[in-house]
Amino acid sequence: MSAVSATEPLLAPFEGGHRVALMRGGDELFPAMVSAIEAARTEVWLAAYIFNDDPSGRRVVQALRDAAERGVQVRLIVDGFGSNGRIAVLRRQLQGSQVGFEVFRSLERWWAWSHPSQLRRMHQKLCAVDGHLAFVGGINVVDDRFDVQHGWTEEPRLDFAVQVQGQVAAEVQRLIHALWTRAHVGRGWREEVALLAQSPEPVQRVVQMIRDMRANAPQMPRPVGERRRRLRDWLRGEAPDGPQEAAGFARVAGAPARVALVVRDNVTHRRAIERAYVEAIGQARERIDIACSYFYPGRAFRRALRRAAARGVRIRLLMQGKIDYRLAGLAARVLYDEMLARGVRIYEYTPAFLHAKVAVVDGQWATVGSSNIDPLSLLLNLEANVVVLDEAFAASLSAQLEQAFAASQEVTAPPVRPGLRGWLMRGFVAWVANVYLRAAGITGRY
Repeated sequence: MSAVSATEPLLAPFEGGHRVALMRGGDELFPAMVSAIEAARTEVWLAAYIFNDDPSGRRVVQALRDAAERGVQVRLIVDGFGSNGRIAVLRRQLQGSQVGFEVFRSLERWWAWSHPSQLRRMHQKLCAVDGHLAFVGGINVVDDRFDVQHGWTEEPRLDFAVQVQGQVAAEVQRLIHALWTRAHVGRGWREEVALLAQSPEPVQRVVQMIRDMRANAPQMPRPVGERRRRLRDWLRGEAPDGPQEAAGFARVAGAPARVALVVRDNVTHRRAIERAYVEAIGQARERIDIACSYFYPGRAFRRALRRAAARGVRIRLLMQGKIDYRLAGLAARVLYDEMLARGVRIYEYTPAFLHAKVAVVDGQWATVGSSNIDPLSLLLNLEANVVVLDEAFAASLSAQLEQAFAASQEVTAPPVRPGLRGWLMRGFVAWVANVYLRAAGITGRY
């Protein structure tokens, strides 16, 4: 694909004054989310790639039903592929409630599978309550000890989310609102066409329908002018009102956490998450830790890692040791020789499945979200990460990663050896990725 754009805007610029808390797995996330839903006064918005029918999922469903019964506006959207096979059960669980429920690009009808756009999924995991509290991360509404491919496990998967209070929570709510409206309008267009055909005044109905859609659609902020400059400075590690400090991503001790919601979509924010990573890696001076379940980055990302390693930055990658999808595991491993040759240290997490998508740079810049570092997340799916500029939060995430690294096995030699066999395997993975992207309507180099 083309190089990462230097001018592409993110969904929102960074904002200060946030309270953030790291949560490990559903064991920590779901009780906090349910508690927030139980305390909701006006509205609850929830978006999930997978919403499973298990004890954790049923607790969330009950909290949503109870909130709607109290008069809270509740809206839930799930992805048609990720939750495929579970949607009928979820509809039954919500039956008789006032919970608004939508499916993003449903696959319930057989002909839907043939459309190339179905390869682009809503992979976000978001929840917003009353516009001031939100949860963002990589955790689906699935019990920590249940894997949709392999069933129940003894150890919980490694995954993270962030609870955030502040302006970004309102941005999360508007984002989910936009997703829900998009799915709702997409589902109802046939009914609208039928009503138009029966109407004696079709032109007026068309005008009114457009007005209604515009009135209900949230206005997504776009950083321009001064706000764009502030966002650029923040990505580069510069203070809002002063020059960049020698330590890299330094900030004033004790200042409120600065947070940005970074979104990847297929319209105006196509490379935003990749760009945020590349900018952070490019500014790194001491260390980079990345934990990612699916790792097959493009040229710009790999080049940034190579250059950071050449500067003497210590780089560690935490990858899956227990593979859930064989092709995804192969894709990561065919890059091991390149990474190891540059001095990048690679670890495979073996105690359980790894589903995390997090990173820490220089002990101060951190990101947690839904985006993997592969073509699906960086070029196709709808994704959402939060980027946090805060020493205390970064230290909390680093402590969790240190535990994970200690429980992992370091890779000292590539499992796919360099040479003809290695290049053939790498070529095969690249060919599969290219075919998939072209089928989804993406062209160019990656």
